Amino acid sequence: MASVASQVVFHPLVSQTLKMGSTTLGRDKTYRTVQYFSRFVAWYLISRGNKLDAARWSALKSHLGTARKLLRLGKPMEHLQAALRASLTPGPAAEQVVNIGRQLGYFGYLTLDAFAWANAIKFITLDPETAKKISRISNRFWLAGILFSITNAILKTARLTSESRKLQASRTEKDLGEEAERETKLRSLAATLAATHYQFYIDILDVWNPATSLGFVDFNDGVIGGFGFISSILAWRKQWLAVNGK
Repeated sequence: MASVASQVVFHPLVSQTLKMGSTTLGRDKTYRTVQYFSRFVAWYLISRGNKLDAARWSALKSHLGTARKLLRLGKPMEHLQAALRASLTPGPAAEQVVNIGRQLGYFGYLTLDAFAWANAIKFITLDPETAKKISRISNRFWLAGILFSITNAILKTARLTSESRKLQASRTEKDLGEEAERETKLRSLAATLAATHYQFYIDILDVWNPATSLGFVDFNDGVIGGFGFISSILAWRKQWLAVNGK
């Protein structure tokens, strides 16, 4: 019996899950996944007239949203540092500009989000109109950050695809050393391109959330919850692979 318990407790999957949960980003991705799943379920139950059960899922969504704001309190400075690093790193000018815009967009969004969190827990008191204005500006920054990220992905994809085609066109069998180096560069480009596409899919799903909040589109909670849940699964998987070295 003890042997079976040991196999369960010390199973690699359990260890990997604990490792994921030990990071702030890992917990945030997990909370986000449950939050958007709750949003979808609450919408589904309300659409079926089951308001009592929907209230439970809606409360779970709200509390997880508040918890995630707490987890993200230090992230604005991370994005500000990333923007500064992007400005100092040489590279294609267009990609550099949109990358800086992306980081500043997220900096503005998360900074204002911290005020929303402080107001939600009654640490500060904002009048309803001010709170609404902060929320709207925050969503504008969020939308801008995602749009810059999408633009960056498009520009980066075009550049990487062009570089890959040039390398493939320069194939030669005369120099084995050069051929091996070329294959290494091609694999590196393919990996970077795959990562760029992966983030692009996440951004395409997430962009509708602030766009809906700002009134640019009119998606219901079911659509936003569904899109958010899928993008959260993708982001959670990305973090899982990063934490567990895969």
